[in-house]
This record gives sequence, structure tokens and C-alpha cells, in this order.
Amino acid sequence: MKLDDVKKLHQKKYRNQLGHYLVEGEHLILELQKAESGNQSLSSTRLYVTEEYQDWQTPFEKQVVSKKQMAQLSDTKTPQGIIACVPLPDLENSQRVLQVGERCIYLHEVQDPGNLGTILRTLAWFGDFRLLLSPNSVDPFNPKVVRSSMGAIFHVPMELDVQLEDLPNRFERFAYLDMEGELIGNPAFNEFNCYLFGNEARGVPREALSALNAQAFTIAGAGAIESLNLAMAVNISAYQLSV
Repeated sequence: MKLDDVKKLHQKKYRNQLGHYLVEGEHLILELQKAESGNQSLSSTRLYVTEEYQDWQTPFEKQVVSKKQMAQLSDTKTPQGIIACVPLPDLENSQRVLQVGERCIYLHEVQDPGNLGTILRTLAWFGDFRLLLSPNSVDPFNPKVVRSSMGAIFHVPMELDVQLEDLPNRFERFAYLDMEGELIGNPAFNEFNCYLFGNEARGVPREALSALNAQAFTIAGAGAIESLNLAMAVNISAYQLSV
């Protein structure tokens, strides 16, 4: 891929068109290289480095670029000098059969890249979670999402453009968070197939929750503020499901 095309990968339409996304920084590249050993689809990744990283040990093809070129490729104000151009996973045709013990977290129209990256990081930490994203959600391959995931994006199974109305074809029981629900400490919280979390401002549509006969749970708090941040709510729920 030409450098002029690589620069375009900061935009979703070009990521989809060219079939690649960008991963930047030492930590993320190290996580990417770890993931490559068990994922052949990552083997065609191409690494772009400045001369400071020309001796970087990598299984990927490597190209040295100038600092000026690196600044044009980078999404940060002070580039580290190492970026990978990574092939997008084939999520459309990936296996959608749940593994034994795998739980599903469904996010409806999540918009904040930092929230999504943090959620990915949490799900990777606890393991045995699959992430389902609705249409109109932030692109998980957005550079800000990738960066805030701290490499978790390489380790969490994901499905994109999953419609709410299609969920009953795959799952029998649904849970969601609501101020009036049962406490998540109740053992019943662990008995569901799919856990629904909504848009940061609007939540999951009420009519959809009714149609799915979803059961409400709540995270106990002092009530000093109206609600928890979406990522924090998922984090606490994932912890509860893992203990």
C-alpha cells in the first residue's frame, strides 16, 4: 500500500475501502506481535518506522520512513515513530457460534471511542466475553478506540452491525442495567445469555427492552450522582460476572 493511502486510514470510509487500519506506539505493536503468533490474518501487517526503530525485531515487513512522513501517518501530536498498517479482520464471515463459557456484551449505538476502548480492555482482562456492536456505533478500528484499548482489540471476539431485533434468534435471556432493577450481586445476574448496554445519553430503547423481555439489574451506589459512565458500568458488570 502506498504511503498516501496509509494516511487515509484515519477515516472510516478508507479503512473499509482499503481493508486496513492503523496501530501506533510501542506497547500496541508488541501486543499486535503477540497476537500474530495465533492469528494468521495478521501476518500481512506492514510496519512503518523512523530510523530510531529500524532495528526493531518484528515478524512483519518493515519500511523506514522520515520523521516528516511519520508525522503525516500519525494520529498523535508527538509520534513515537512506529506504526503498523494492519488488515481488518473479516468480522462479517467470522464464526458467530459462542464458545463454551463465553458471555455476550451488547452495546447499542455507543459513540465515545474512549468508552469502547476501555470496555474492550476490561473484556480482554476478564476473558470469555464476546462484544456485539449495533449499527451506528463508533468504529472499533478508529485510532482512538485502538489506542485506548491498549491492545485488547486483538484479543476480544467482536461482531459488528448486530441488530437489536435479531438478538432473539440467538439468545433466550437478556439483562440490562436500570436504577429500579435487582442488585447485580444477586446470583440471578449470572444466569443470562446476553447483557445489554445502551448509548451514553439514551440507553437501550425501552420498546426493545420490552420486546426482549429483558430483566433489569442495578449497581448499588450512594445516589449522589445520577448515573455511572458507560464504560464503568460495563467494567463493574464484567467483574461481577467473573467472580
